[in-house]
Amino acid sequence: MSRGKKLLGLLMAVGLSVGMSVTPVLAETTSILDAVSEEELTEEETTEDFAEDTEYYPARSTNLNCGNVKIQKVSNHELSIFGLTQCHKKCSKVYLSLFLEKKTNGSYSTYKIFEYTAKNVTSLSKEIKVLVPSGTYYRVRGYHAASNDGLKESASTLTQGIMIK
Repeated sequence: MSRGKKLLGLLMAVGLSVGMSVTPVLAETTSILDAVSEEELTEEETTEDFAEDTEYYPARSTNLNCGNVKIQKVSNHELSIFGLTQCHKKCSKVYLSLFLEKKTNGSYSTYKIFEYTAKNVTSLSKEIKVLVPSGTYYRVRGYHAASNDGLKESASTLTQGIMIK
């Protein structure tokens, strides 16, 4: 056997033994906020950057059709919240209340309130950008109502909480 073949065989043997002795290690980057968010995650929260809820008023209703609320992460310190009150017909007064709630010490409480009304309309919607402190969950609770001729119908909505890191 030639000297080149012996050297090639030796190099291959060394390469295989070194390659088989190397153990791949998969590492994940985690932060303290990731660990906290995983521990606190309940059915009230989602891992998504967006949450929505729609409540339809019973089919036999006269005025109110449905209510809808949405919350979405815009950046590490900004949220977009949206609310809609939809009627079956033009109503003398339509109501939309949005309650931005913040999770503190394991429970949600009202952080900011936005209330709107409109007269003689079939729907009322608002989208608001809100600056918030990071490191916790936020969700939106909505109150939707419509009144006409002394009859007021209402519904409520509630999104899951989303984490703002």
